[in-house]
Amino acid sequence: MPFMKSMKADAGVADIYKARSKIYLHWIRMGEEVMTKESPLSQGERELIATYVSSLNDCDYCRAAHLPSMTLHGIRPETIDALLEHRGAAPIEQKMRPILAFVKKLTLAPVTLTQADADAVFEAGWDEEALHTAIAVTCRFSFMNRLVMGHGLKPPDHEAALENAKRRLEHGYAGMHPELSKGGQQGV
Repeated sequence: MPFMKSMKADAGVADIYKARSKIYLHWIRMGEEVMTKESPLSQGERELIATYVSSLNDCDYCRAAHLPSMTLHGIRPETIDALLEHRGAAPIEQKMRPILAFVKKLTLAPVTLTQADADAVFEAGWDEEALHTAIAVTCRFSFMNRLVMGHGLKPPDHEAALENAKRRLEHGYAGMHPELSKGGQQGV
């Protein structure tokens, strides 16, 4: 049950957005840009980062909501548990390892980040835009984790999470909230 009596028992992120649309309208746009628009990181890699960050933050809601999105992009669900147990043995491309190491530090101990962490990303063949995207996804999901946990939202069941993942895949992040569209932009 959410912490706020004004929210329904099965409230989700969309309920928060609707109740406070002036605050979150720009956040919806940011999510669309970061998660679905052109980037050196594929949408699947961004969903992997989102799910990993949510798992590092112990956010059951976002982990449950984004694990199906990640799998729809071809990344096996057990990848997350492998990353949490021993990142070096996780079934991911070698090129992703320094990005995920950077993401982990940014999530759990940002003050420990150094130039060497960024250089490892660049040495793996990524450019500054890729690192910026990884940072933006990490920041977005750290915020979202706190938003849902702060409101006391309960994780969606697997079927609901899968349906939402399919909608995100088909319509993007902004397309999840067409009722908040403004000025002719779908789903802003």
